[in-house]
Formats: sequence, structure tokens, C-alpha cells
Amino acid sequence: MKEQYDVVIVGGGMVGATLACALGGSSLRVAVVEGERPPAFAPDQPRDVRVSAISIASASIFSTIGAWRGITERRACPFRRMRVWEDQGDVEFRSDDIHESVLGYIVENRVIQLALLDRVPEFSNVELLCPVATRAIDYAPTGSTVTLDDGRELSGRLLIAADGGFSRVRQVAGMGVSHWDYEQQALVLTVETAYGQQDITWQRFTPTGPQAFLPLTGPYASLVWYNTPEAVKHLKGLPDGELLAAVHQAFPDCLGEIRTIVARGSFPLRRQHALSYVKEGIALIGDAAHMIHPLAGQGVNIGLLDAAALAEVLVRAAGQGRDIAAMDVLREYERMRRTGNFVMMTAMDLFYRAFGTANAPLKLLRNVGLGFAERFAPAKSYFMRYAMGLEGKLPKLARGESLPN
Repeated sequence: MKEQYDVVIVGGGMVGATLACALGGSSLRVAVVEGERPPAFAPDQPRDVRVSAISIASASIFSTIGAWRGITERRACPFRRMRVWEDQGDVEFRSDDIHESVLGYIVENRVIQLALLDRVPEFSNVELLCPVATRAIDYAPTGSTVTLDDGRELSGRLLIAADGGFSRVRQVAGMGVSHWDYEQQALVLTVETAYGQQDITWQRFTPTGPQAFLPLTGPYASLVWYNTPEAVKHLKGLPDGELLAAVHQAFPDCLGEIRTIVARGSFPLRRQHALSYVKEGIALIGDAAHMIHPLAGQGVNIGLLDAAALAEVLVRAAGQGRDIAAMDVLREYERMRRTGNFVMMTAMDLFYRAFGTANAPLKLLRNVGLGFAERFAPAKSYFMRYAMGLEGKLPKLARGESLPN
């Protein structure tokens, strides 16, 4: 017998689990399928290598759906300053400038996912199926079936693709993407520092690519080193001592002393955008809909806004007695998110390409631009507020408003 649901979410990562929680307490019956539960958290565990910069809007979403406490009780590092520079151009953003206590938080991805997965079972209308693999996906506009490895069959009026950039759900539904790979990769290092917890995140642009510092709790930090694929492969393969020496040689003096390398990883950089976010009976969210250059750390934040917007649309439609899987409903979600995501993706592309060239006139223009941004307070303030999710048309959950039951 097929188990019947209104919504079946394939993917219980940060974005998929956020959608599940956002639909919690509604009239909709929801299933969320996740193949692997992250390892349990312990306070004395080393910091993970995969972290995210969580905006104020994203923190509001987590708080409104009841998951923020589960995050902060584990580990989250607030940051109050953000510095960007190249040669003579320099701009520093400060939370005090926009009358906020923080600009955001650096949080391990696993911590976020665990807090969300802990919250999901507390909703009587949401069923968490984890860990279980998906054997088959049968998409149909009138209702889709997801077959699990344990033999269960889930029938859903609306199928949600929250299964990442290479989404199986999206492929099964025949939904195309535009994409290209960037010419760089990112080496990510979790390090132990010789100083205490910091409240600043910074990014320096160099001829070989950006370098970034992200503070973690205690005397720890995450370093991101963008470089060519060949250079990243070489660096990642070095013994700890040699890699530590390379970091001290390449990074600026303000990095300070790094004592040890705790963990290392790397990932390619890819830009990808679905040609459409919706089709009758299906919707894409998060990386299944878009992959963005990580320069400004907006990838997970725009995915969380997807989840909040889609939940708002579905709950409103269900309350009005409308078909939640119909195109007129799903297009409301696409209108709320696709254009804004495209603008953010394009801005990151322009930023990447503008700072990725050694052209002397353009380099001078970049430095002048950074200097102007530092001195022109209204533009600087608006940029900060927009990046932190305090400006623009935001979903209710990002504004701290609950959805109706």
C-alpha cells in the first residue's frame, strides 16, 4: 500500500528540513526523505570543515520554526564585522553601523541539519524518514511516487526537489538547467589559532584568487583559499606542516598565528540555475534550483529563503482550498524567488570576474570602488542590510512572522 501525503520532500539537508519544519503544524501531511543522518554532536568534537555564514534573515527563519535554540545550544559563532580589501582599496562593514547586534553567524552545516532534524518529529503532520535511500522516483503532474530501499512507497500530490545541485528529482522530471564551472576551486581548512574567538570575517583578493577568514567558536577558524584546481590539489595533498607553512606565507599578517590544521577539504565552484523552478506537481528549492559562487556566502541563505517562500505559498493555498500542486500556485513561489536569486547570482559573477583579472585600469577601478564603499555611508548601509536579509521583499518567516496553522 502506498502511503499518501500532500507533500513529499526528497532531501532532508539544511534547506529540505527547513521546509519540512516550516510546514509543521499546517493542514498538510508532509514526508521528508533523507538518506543519511549526520553523526551526533558532542561539544568536545573537532569543528567540521563545512560551515555556512548564516544571515540575520536565515536566523529569523530558524527561530520562527523553532530550530534556532538547537543550533545555538550546539555551536554558532556570531560575527559583527566584515572586511573586504585589495591593495589600497578597503571596506569594513560593522553591525553597529546598521544598529544591529550582529551581521550574522558562522555555523557548521552539520549543526544546522541536526537541529532541524531534531525539530521535524515534533510536528504531528510531518514524518521524517531517515536514514533511508531512495530507490526510484516516478514523477507525474497529477501525483508522484517515491519508492524507498526498504520497500515503502510514498505517494505525494506535490514533489519537492531538495536533493542538491545534481538533483535526481529534477532530472527525473526533465527540468533543465544552465550552468558553467568556474576556473577555480576552494580549499577549506579548519584551523586552531593562537588567539581567542574572533568577531570578524574577512576576505582579501589576490592575483591567484580570494582568501577568506571565517571565525568559529573558541580559538578556531575556517580558512577558504581559492586557487586553480591544480594548486588546490597540490595544497590539499601536503603534510600538515608544509600546508601550515604555505598558509603563513600566502595569507596576510592579520591572520595571526595558526597552531594546527584540524581538518581540510575542497570543492569545485559551479554556477547553475534551473530554467524553471516549478512544473505541475513539482517544485525545486535550494541547490536543486540554483548553485551560486560562494564569495559572499549567500548560497545557503537564498536556499533557506526558497524554503520559507514556498512554505508560505503552500500554507496560504491550502487555507484557501486551492490545489497546492497546480501551476497557478507554484508560479507564486517562482515569482517570489527566481528573479531575486538570479540578481544575486549575477552580482556574484560580476564580483568574481571583476576581481579575477589583473587588468591594471580595472584593478585601479576596483580599489577606488572599495574606497568609495567605505566612505559612502548610505550605500554601505544598504548593501549590509540587503546582504543580511533586512531589505527587500522577504518571506514572512524571514521577518519573524509565523505562518497560519
